[in-house]
Amino acid sequence: MSIITNIADKYIFKNANIYFPINRKMLKGNILVKNGIIEDINYSGNSKGYVVVDCTNKIICPGFLDLRSHFGEPGLDDVESVDSGSKAALAGGYTKVCILPNTYPVIDNLESLESLFKKSHNSDIDIYPIGSITRNLDGTELSEIGLMVKEGIVAISDAHKSIGNAQVMRNALEYAKMFNLPVISHAENISLANEGFAHEGEFSTQKGLPSNPFISETIGIFRDLEIANYVGGRIHLSHISSAKSIPLIQKYKDMGLLVTAEVTPHHIGLTEIELNDFNAFYKISPPLRSEKDCLGLIEGLKNGIIDCISSDHFPRKIEDKESDLLNSKSGVIGLESAFAFSNQILSSHGFKIEDVIDLFTIRPSKVFGIDLEPIEKNFLANFIVLDSKVEWIFEEKNIFSKSKNSALLGKKMRGKVEMVVAKNKIHTI
Repeated sequence: MSIITNIADKYIFKNANIYFPINRKMLKGNILVKNGIIEDINYSGNSKGYVVVDCTNKIICPGFLDLRSHFGEPGLDDVESVDSGSKAALAGGYTKVCILPNTYPVIDNLESLESLFKKSHNSDIDIYPIGSITRNLDGTELSEIGLMVKEGIVAISDAHKSIGNAQVMRNALEYAKMFNLPVISHAENISLANEGFAHEGEFSTQKGLPSNPFISETIGIFRDLEIANYVGGRIHLSHISSAKSIPLIQKYKDMGLLVTAEVTPHHIGLTEIELNDFNAFYKISPPLRSEKDCLGLIEGLKNGIIDCISSDHFPRKIEDKESDLLNSKSGVIGLESAFAFSNQILSSHGFKIEDVIDLFTIRPSKVFGIDLEPIEKNFLANFIVLDSKVEWIFEEKNIFSKSKNSALLGKKMRGKVEMVVAKNKIHTI
């Protein structure tokens, strides 16, 4: 498959159902786009000289925002370049992606940050850098946080690593508070996780797989929330995997702490049973857990305790996934499939299409304070055309990432992004 790209010079998107997440309204309309700018959303004039896109029974909504993706640049573009990652994002309907700092060198200083800006200057999507909490992700010395904030980082994180030293976590939360900057927590007690990659329970015992108990997450979350509450910091909990974490998060939200949380598509739709054939594509951190956990996370999304869905797109080299489970690396790609798989899962649990779109637009927007371009006259055109009901199977041909390590190959999807309009371009998927 390929993405066909054209300049958004003179287009009419006709008979569309336009969804506005900010007020949760769905209205019929005809969107007129000229030179990348929305000139009308109720156009009824002459179409001569315009490319007319029939959007009957389709939804137009703002482009998606991902709060958590691993790209390789600077330094690791053989795994995922800005260009290949942007294509993967567009294929999934994303026009804005936040990039984690585990690059080479790590995004822990101005030089690395400027290198990323140069690489992404001509990207077809908007890229928002996340600076590291600690230098070189080593968990000891804080990075140049203040300087990076001035240059545009939207949060700080040590990517897939937990901050083992509680005092370092406190220092980070206190310092970030000065800038109202979210601190992203990979909440995990490393000692309890003990390098396990299967959910601790009957299945892991039967299979003889090194296990990771849910308490590695809940204890990690409790520690970080206690610290954040003590210093009055702003904290975001990434890729929640256990239903046991939900009451903890609810407790601190009720206390008024500035805490937000996310979940991934694979943690709401896949379980530990995927490891039955010892396939390293299902080696994920935190691990896939039980069906009960999936249902608990879905309920957390439904009642708003979990704020949004992030792809946690994590490309890996072929050799890092083709070895045995013990020696392979954790991580799966997800940008191309995140929305469609989430919609497949959530639509079967009472979520309306508007609810699912919110989890990819307005709700992550509120978490990091990244504005979405409204679908309104005189604003930049930044939206997607979506067939929300089509069902399809995710295959390798649907992958645009340099990596193919998807845990969703062969899985049923619901909803497909057909076009993306952003940065004066129209991409047909």
